[in-house]
Amino acid sequence: MLVTDLDGTLLAGDGRARRRLRHLLDLHPCITVVFATGRSVHSVRQVLADDPLVPVPRWIIGDVGASVVDAADGSRAEALQERLRAGWPGADRVRSALDGFVGLSYQDAVVQEARCSFYLSPEHLTPGLKAAVAELGCSWTYSAGRYFDVLPANAGKGAAVRELAHMRRWPLPSLLVAGDSLNDLSLFDLGAHGVVVGNAEPGLAARVPLCARVHRPALDGAAAILSALEDLGWISRPSRVVVGYHRPPLRWSQHGWQAPVSPNGILPTLTSALDPRSCREDVVWAAALVTDHDTARTAPAPAPALALDPAPAPVTSFTRCSCPAPPTALRLALLPVASATWAGYFHGACKETLWPALVSAPRLIRHDARHWADFERVNSAFSDHIDAHAAPGATVWLHDYNLWLVPGLLKERRPDVTIGIFHHTPFPAPDTFRRLPAAGQLRTSLTHLDWAGFHTTADADNFRRLLAGTGRPPRTAVHPLGIDHQAVRARVGSRSAVCRPRADEQLVLSVERLDYAKAPVHKVHALAALLERAPHFRGRVRFRLICPPPEPGVRAYEATRTRLEEAIADLNSRWGSGSWQPVDYVPRTLPFGRIVDNYLAADVFWVTSLADGMNLTAQEYVACRAAAGRSGVLVLSRHTGLAAHLGGAALLTDPGTPDDLVATLHEALTMTPGERRLHTARLAARLTAPAPDDWARAILKEISSTAVGP
Repeated sequence: MLVTDLDGTLLAGDGRARRRLRHLLDLHPCITVVFATGRSVHSVRQVLADDPLVPVPRWIIGDVGASVVDAADGSRAEALQERLRAGWPGADRVRSALDGFVGLSYQDAVVQEARCSFYLSPEHLTPGLKAAVAELGCSWTYSAGRYFDVLPANAGKGAAVRELAHMRRWPLPSLLVAGDSLNDLSLFDLGAHGVVVGNAEPGLAARVPLCARVHRPALDGAAAILSALEDLGWISRPSRVVVGYHRPPLRWSQHGWQAPVSPNGILPTLTSALDPRSCREDVVWAAALVTDHDTARTAPAPAPALALDPAPAPVTSFTRCSCPAPPTALRLALLPVASATWAGYFHGACKETLWPALVSAPRLIRHDARHWADFERVNSAFSDHIDAHAAPGATVWLHDYNLWLVPGLLKERRPDVTIGIFHHTPFPAPDTFRRLPAAGQLRTSLTHLDWAGFHTTADADNFRRLLAGTGRPPRTAVHPLGIDHQAVRARVGSRSAVCRPRADEQLVLSVERLDYAKAPVHKVHALAALLERAPHFRGRVRFRLICPPPEPGVRAYEATRTRLEEAIADLNSRWGSGSWQPVDYVPRTLPFGRIVDNYLAADVFWVTSLADGMNLTAQEYVACRAAAGRSGVLVLSRHTGLAAHLGGAALLTDPGTPDDLVATLHEALTMTPGERRLHTARLAARLTAPAPDDWARAILKEISSTAVGP
């Protein structure tokens, strides 16, 4: 529980500290926030309405401890208030009894309940005034050399907190109290943890006991509270490196936390490279966690907290979620995103607006203002989230187009951080990029990057041309991503080709997510054309398409699935027989061991992407065949990042030209055993991209060494 005064304490300090405190308390609903203030409850509600940096309280103790309100529903804690206000003679009697004292001026503009607040100079705080208050059966507090409050005898901030803690069964050692003036003194008599803010009046600092449970950072207001929370381990300290990716390394489902199937790809790569047991950097991974809980500015109802694995790193974040902690040693900072907002952000803006441009299919761009508002909202939230977790001068490593607005938002607020981004996707030509409805907004944000990385020189050139003439352009670099060959070899050694077709049948394999950019329908049509032109392949070639569905909700993908399933049904109906079907469609995710079985069984691996990154499955296929001492053929789209690195070692194909697709597949199926052995050896020799761990650490070092511009 955080019990804090408002003026001079929670409301004090610089804007960044206040913003970070608000953000982290929102992410930690296990920390119950209690306001203990001299303001009236009405005044507190006004502050909450007017100031977006004020954290949402669970309880409000107002009127210097004479009022207690449940902020969740606005109800009064009547029984508790009656005890606190017992013996109160009423404001009229108090004012009448004290009317003759020199220098005592009633605060007419202040809404008050069960107390009387006056202005009073120090020289007028006389023994006679104190005695008059005692004769009324009341108590008093005096603070900041100006404020004199007359209270019921039982009231006071400390007394109210003690009563509330007893009612809610809070152990006092679980409280952190924070204050800046002498009317907060009673809070420090509770035996709880405490923080005297750096801007506190000297009288409070002098009278609070010097002990280990009371923190005294030389920081003002919210910054001092943050420091105390960090010292207690209730929140973690900001990190020197923040990785920003729209997804966490594990995925929550009804079956629990699910790790990526393959040991290769961005999620396992970062998980391995940034593991605190092997990485020397102080890293936190900032990601979204989709939730159905309302994350708006309302008092939170009690909810389970997601406590991330505290060992060997300290707890980083909690969030409103009904799932247990993910089993990872990485420090995670999860940002709750309401499912409706996620749908507009990811299914709408990312996949229907931005993705078509990235894969050079601008005719498919669909712009919805509501979805773009969600994209802006999520990027703004990520900017706040990263800001809250980034230490001064930190390195921020963003990933992919999903966070394209973060550089501009974050750099404006945090010019001290170095921001890099790596694009795992293709980067479109400037003319294609400019067809995005928000091209200007995105381009402006990207100019605030310090560094940008790509898989290919062509993508880096497109980026540089887009930002030409914008002042100081970001540094760019080309870092193709490889695979974990050791992990692949180990898996090959433990598998056998259980998916092997008949001896007289060749297996053509594709392993890809369902996406029109992968051109799955093009492949089915090409196979149909091959069978028409060369019917002797009937019964001798089988195409296995392992194609797990994407996250539901992307309309363009649903349309692709419909067309794909119709094309497969037509082809199988026309050419299939009782014992043979030309297309074996597997619309689900398989364990990596089963994927390796298919790699080992496949004579040909077929990649027909209209545009793609490094295509790690193609690399896995070649590595598996080489590790097992088997030959194979890689048919690779010219429009993949991998094609730029393998060059003529692969059979290159153009998915935009149907005849080329058919001809290249025919060439692959008719290669001699000797040609296949030479082909596989040449491919394996070209797989020289750095291993994932080395790739990630090299990029992180490069971003960190990039000087932050003015």
